Amino acid sequence: MKHHIILVTGGQRSGKSLFAEGLALQHSNAPIYVATAEIHDEEMRRRVAKHRERRGPNWTTVDEPLDISRYDFSGRTVLIDCVTLWASNHLFAAGEDAEKALSRLTQQVDEIANYDNSTIIFVTNEIGLGGTSPNPLQRKFTDLQGSINQYIASKARTVYLVVSGIPVMIKDCK
Repeated sequence: MKHHIILVTGGQRSGKSLFAEGLALQHSNAPIYVATAEIHDEEMRRRVAKHRERRGPNWTTVDEPLDISRYDFSGRTVLIDCVTLWASNHLFAAGEDAEKALSRLTQQVDEIANYDNSTIIFVTNEIGLGGTSPNPLQRKFTDLQGSINQYIASKARTVYLVVSGIPVMIKDCK
């Protein structure tokens, strides 16, 4: 197989990023971390700094909020953290057109899946486990997030759900 896609999903602060970082280090001693977050305030700046410090010097960080597939990560282990922010960035770049955003996201996932000899780990949030929001934009985003999560899961050989710091394998097609 040309690639190995792993999806790590769970709630906010569930431990999924830490778990995904450990997976990446099992595949490579010099993984690439693709950060999709855009820093708009001090709280987000502190979160990003904490993540960078935790990862340490073995990691190469690529800051890319939209066009991840423009990089050729063939032969590498890549952790994309996180799909939720990536999807949000695409939704706003598409003028809040969820269909257009989903099309752009799935196209990129397909391109990323074609990297030769690589391990790609996507980290995402399960945001649709609660009630339906009264806010139309939030509902649109929740639908977009659920759709892109399903799409990546369909391409993944392995999927984990992280609950309270405990990873549970929910798909394994080795």
